[in-house]
Amino acid sequence: MKIYDMDGVFLLEVPGANLRWANLEGADLKWAYLKWANLKEANLKEADLKWANLKGANLRGANLKEADLKWANLRGANLRGAKLEDANLKGANLRGADLEEANLKEADLEGANLRGAKLEDANLKGANLKWANLRGADLEEANLKEADLEGANLRGADLVRADLEGANLKGAILEET
Repeated sequence: MKIYDMDGVFLLEVPGANLRWANLEGADLKWAYLKWANLKEANLKEADLKWANLKGANLRGANLKEADLKWANLRGANLRGAKLEDANLKGANLRGADLEEANLKEADLEGANLRGAKLEDANLKGANLKWANLRGADLEEANLKEADLEGANLRGADLVRADLEGANLKGAILEET
């Protein structure tokens, strides 16, 4: 699903597109500009969304299992209830994103920006959150069992009733200095 001009220059740019329930399984959407797009309940399993701009997009309930979202911009996106198991979100910008009740089991979020993100009741079991910025994130009742939070910034994060059993907190920043 790539659109090019006559000279081979990448053109896919569809801000605000309505792709609700779309089947984009395995689609190549690298660098796609889908700002504010409606992808509610879309199937993006194993899709390549590296460097994609999904700022403010509605991905509520979307299937992003094993999707590659490395360095994607998901700032302020609605990912409530999204399926992100084994997804690659290394370096992704999820600042202020709504990930409430999302399944991020075994997801790779190394170096991701989750500042102020809503992760209430999210499943982050076994997730890689090394060096992630979770400052001010809402992790109330989140499942962080066996998660790797080495070097993560958790200043001001709400960890009330979060399950951290077996989690690696080596070098994690938990308080204001």
